[in-house]
Amino acid sequence: MKKIFSITIVLIVAGLAVLINSCKTSRMSKTASLYDTLYTSQDKPGLSLEMVFEKGKAHNYPLMAVWITDTSYKYLQTLYVAESIAKGVFRHGETSTGKWLPGERRRPAALPVWAHSRGVKEEDGWYVPTVKTPIADAYTGATPLGNFVLNSRLKDDIPPVFDIYFEINQTWDWNDFWTNDKYPDDEEYKTSCQPSLVYRARINTAEKLAQYELKLIGHGHYSGKDGNIYPDLGTFTTALEITKWVYVTVKQE
Repeated sequence: MKKIFSITIVLIVAGLAVLINSCKTSRMSKTASLYDTLYTSQDKPGLSLEMVFEKGKAHNYPLMAVWITDTSYKYLQTLYVAESIAKGVFRHGETSTGKWLPGERRRPAALPVWAHSRGVKEEDGWYVPTVKTPIADAYTGATPLGNFVLNSRLKDDIPPVFDIYFEINQTWDWNDFWTNDKYPDDEEYKTSCQPSLVYRARINTAEKLAQYELKLIGHGHYSGKDGNIYPDLGTFTTALEITKWVYVTVKQE
């Protein structure tokens, strides 16, 4: 009886171990599945970079751009920009039939800091790409629906110390200060509401840190008329809750 009892105990313990490991694996798989993965700039010969974004509670299909500059703010490379901005075509950009349909649309107020940093001025004076001058597919992608991981590669002439920027903007995100009628004659403002928010981290590849957190440093112009970063965030509310956190890792190869 003792022998049978001992064998039973062993089998129960082994079964519990399998169950625990199974549950753990399931949870890990479930967590991994909560993040979309984007791949951009894979043809570049430089270091690999991974950015992880976790959405906040006010996240609702925002537009985003990720780019790098040197420490003097000189633009170096776009790592990602929302496809609608990059191509000048929005899924809900045409309403002439009374329905939302894909159509050409410019949104200068959406990501003005990225647009002006890039420095490509179009014929109409705006710095936003058009359907005739789109951003290459290697740097664009559909807007992620939630949390995501961006895997990108740097050019080989990027300096060892550089800044990475993340700009995010959510249309029709009004509040008591950034109201629908705040600038009644400015149509571009009405597509931005609370202006874009800008996050930044300084990367030093010699430090070999595991992660760099991008910190909120300010906002863009409310209608995209310049590329300045305005530090006053006292009038922002829900826009501050679009992003929960964003981290970057540079992979040493």
